[in-house]
Amino acid sequence: MTENGHELAVDVRGLRKRYGEVTALDGIDLAIRHGEVFGILGPNGAGKSTTVEILQGNRARDGGEVAVLGADPGSAGRAWRSRVGIVWQDESAPAELTVRETVRQFARYYPKPRDPEDVIALVGLQEKAAARVKALSGGQRRRLDVALGVIGDPELLLLDEPTTGFDPAARRQFWSLIRRLADEGTTIVLTTHYLEEAEALAHRLAVIAGGRVVAEGEPAQLRHHHGAEATVEWTDRDGTAHSERTTTPTRTVAALMARFDGEIPGLRIGRPTLEDVYLRLTGQLTGQTGRLTGQEAAR
Repeated sequence: MTENGHELAVDVRGLRKRYGEVTALDGIDLAIRHGEVFGILGPNGAGKSTTVEILQGNRARDGGEVAVLGADPGSAGRAWRSRVGIVWQDESAPAELTVRETVRQFARYYPKPRDPEDVIALVGLQEKAAARVKALSGGQRRRLDVALGVIGDPELLLLDEPTTGFDPAARRQFWSLIRRLADEGTTIVLTTHYLEEAEALAHRLAVIAGGRVVAEGEPAQLRHHHGAEATVEWTDRDGTAHSERTTTPTRTVAALMARFDGEIPGLRIGRPTLEDVYLRLTGQLTGQTGRLTGQEAAR
């Protein structure tokens, strides 16, 4: 499977899934290349986790075509499953075992596992190798979950909201780990609702809302195509604050300069962030002020 000359690790076309009367996925298309970090964004209930479960073969789909590493997850066998690692939101490690015992135990489930000591070092748990799982901090437990996800030396790693509940320092340490795995050539599919995380890690993103992909591309492309408007802010002579969203900020500023005869009080020009674009695409952007045209600003 290829797309524009790129080999695809994941090829999804028209994916559909319903839970009773609720449509979770309504015709999802995804094309994820080998070796890339691909982020799936969306609000709670958008279908992110359902998508990951279908890709991993843990949930049946109602329609569409899915190929992961060249096989249909719904019918692929044990050999295929050993090529796919996953880190769920919920912890999976037994609390009473030590880190080393846990990693060694999980290594036995795979035909060609990585060396357990190497994996423990990879996730930065060397100093905790003899500690029981129940004694680990939340961030350390998450690192152990990643260790269990990669111990089978997977070609594809699925991460479902991996840093939920992390403090900022733990989240950035986790990002470093994901970058190391990506540098080793692992294809990574990441679901998250942290926009900073998606922008820091993902080569490309898909935004899901209402069970559909509403936008896809590199983070910079999404900002460019879906966030063309800038925000111009200024303060009138009487102290009244104004804000205008416009695709022609230079024209607006020129009109304001003519109006104020030079210096514009409180002038600020802001470009849309990825978060702004995401909120707009998913229909969550609220509190916007009315838009003024350049001509109105000059009055």
